[in-house]
Amino acid sequence: MQPIILNEPFRAVFYAPFYVAEARGLFAAQGVEVRRDTAGDPNKAADNLLSGAADIAWSGPMRPMLLRDRDPSCPLRSFCAVVMKDPFLLVGRGARPGFALADLPGLRFGTVSEVPTPWWCLQDDLRRAGIDPDALDRVTDRSMAENIAAVREGRLDVAQVFEPHAALAEAAGLSVWHRAADRGPSAYTAFYATETRIAERQAEFAAMIRAMAAALAWVAQAPPAEIAATVAPMFPEVPQPALAAALARYQSLALWAPNPHFPRAAFDQLQGAMRSAGVIKGAPAFEVCVDEAIVTRALGG
Repeated sequence: MQPIILNEPFRAVFYAPFYVAEARGLFAAQGVEVRRDTAGDPNKAADNLLSGAADIAWSGPMRPMLLRDRDPSCPLRSFCAVVMKDPFLLVGRGARPGFALADLPGLRFGTVSEVPTPWWCLQDDLRRAGIDPDALDRVTDRSMAENIAAVREGRLDVAQVFEPHAALAEAAGLSVWHRAADRGPSAYTAFYATETRIAERQAEFAAMIRAMAAALAWVAQAPPAEIAATVAPMFPEVPQPALAAALARYQSLALWAPNPHFPRAAFDQLQGAMRSAGVIKGAPAFEVCVDEAIVTRALGG
């Protein structure tokens, strides 16, 4: 098998199964050499796939869906489901156990600026709850870290973040008010590659899928402290207790897919959110955007 160049779009705790596969030698155990490179930006990762600079990347299935909506001849396809629930949380000051999205109007709210998917999904939730997302008092151009600082200082009431921002915020006295994963299936992260690379690297990609199946099985049952110790080198700036708390939350939410087969309900939720956000006009088919056949072949059924 040929060595594989894998693009990581950016570093995130919810990508833990990928780091586990690397750290525990699961790719190597399947006989494939994987060279991970951090693209630093999801757009750059997609560009690297299209140019041939990378063989495979992980990212939201929104990427093939978005690009195929613009150009039906786009060759990118997703496969090997990993993060199939929404990893974002709403954090505010003080415990608020009865919080509902209907409480957001009237609150000063900071949403994620680093990536678009969490807002696309949340605005869809709001619309379904009969709330006009455009009517919110919303800060859209600050980082998650800046928004958490603003909540702590009283300049914002609530911020949308992923881990470890939420666990670190809790350690500083803030509270998680809302967990987007409670919505249910949502297609957040899978491998993707061009159709040409999928054909050329079938053996290597099948080996990676089997490695991810092992990683998903392990993170589903391992103690969070052990998962944290395994991925800690990827997050040297995060205190181990906060990292373990973040991973414990994600594990309890069943954020990660039970196996690499792609759940259609998760794809449909994301597509519906993208349509309601106005970022796609059509509805690229699941069978066009997702290659389930390679997963079936890799896992033997």
